[in-house]
Amino acid sequence: MQYDFTSIIDRKGHDAMALDAIGASVFFTSAPTAPKPGFDAIPMWVADMNFPAPATITDAVRARLDHPTFGYFMPSEEYYDSIIRWHEKRNGVYGMKPQDIGYENGVLGCVASALRAFTAPGEKFLMHSPTYIGFSDVAERTGRTPELSPLYRDASGVWRMNYYDMDRRLKENHIHLAVFCSPHNPCGRVWEKWEIEKAMEVFRENQVVVISDEIWSDILLNGHKHTPTQSVSEDAKNRTIAIYAPSKTFNLAGLIGSYHVIYDPYLRDRVRRMSRTTHYNDMNVLSMHALIGAYKPEGEAWVDELNQVLSDNINYAYSFIRYNFAGVDTAMPEGTYMMYLHCEEYCRKNGKTIDDLLKAGWDVGVAWQDGRPFHDEWAIRMNFALPKSRVEEAMRRLKEYVFV
Repeated sequence: MQYDFTSIIDRKGHDAMALDAIGASVFFTSAPTAPKPGFDAIPMWVADMNFPAPATITDAVRARLDHPTFGYFMPSEEYYDSIIRWHEKRNGVYGMKPQDIGYENGVLGCVASALRAFTAPGEKFLMHSPTYIGFSDVAERTGRTPELSPLYRDASGVWRMNYYDMDRRLKENHIHLAVFCSPHNPCGRVWEKWEIEKAMEVFRENQVVVISDEIWSDILLNGHKHTPTQSVSEDAKNRTIAIYAPSKTFNLAGLIGSYHVIYDPYLRDRVRRMSRTTHYNDMNVLSMHALIGAYKPEGEAWVDELNQVLSDNINYAYSFIRYNFAGVDTAMPEGTYMMYLHCEEYCRKNGKTIDDLLKAGWDVGVAWQDGRPFHDEWAIRMNFALPKSRVEEAMRRLKEYVFV
């Protein structure tokens, strides 16, 4: 490996919620409790990575810091060119122009703006279940109501969309906006082109505006390929508000900086008008330079190695869980670095609640995440973006102390 994915970085006290919030429930009520004496914390709950960012990012930020002024600024031509080149190289997208790209303080900020732009308070919008917790939070904060169309596991254990159910819910509830997660969080599906085509046909028939969260589109496991939602048809291109960010890919969430790609002028105008109402949807100058550094050719090579490392971690953990944790059901993720564990059989067989199971892991330092807010009362979500040695240690502790 050319890059460092093995060093164990001490992030505690360095602005890392994944560690600093553990045991601090007074500030973060859903955080894991502190481990018992003798166990250090292995952060596997917050969806960020425990790897150092590539040098192209720190070099770009450091170079900008060498200039002593930080006043008002405009996004540079290099910023837009970097995004356009990245999507050409990674996703085979051509014809994107600077006017199609708009800054967002975060993916959820754009979701909130689009919900306000295209729905009324109390109105329903469609999304799949299990659901990324952030979507539910935005729905609550904006006074909108999610209508959940459950994903299901097919005979091979692969998560699938139920197109009939989607169509029925759209029609019965007169819904004209949907949130689509691609790749899917928390299930880890990287949707195939035909699956997206069928979903977009359902949305077309029901005149639905689609918010496509593609923040995970660079994190692809075992050779899977991402298909941008806007690429499957001309109608999809002009029906979709796509949202991206380097934050998941390069672990830059603390710098803030997402962006949307919207080709249709009407959709673009409505989203931008709504996002500007707070007067606080403006880029940080260091965030701009971080993106430029990330989207360089060296950053692309780093992501390719990252995906190899994450694939190895996920493959190891999936096999370990399947062979050692009887009663725990999970699907092999195709993208993201999260794994979604369904623990109903184990809990019922052993007379435990999901709280018992969570706490047993937390006690031995496995700081995994309560999956119930993702709309599954028996779920736990785990982050495997750690050095392999830490993944192995987490699995050892779960086998020795938890699933016994």
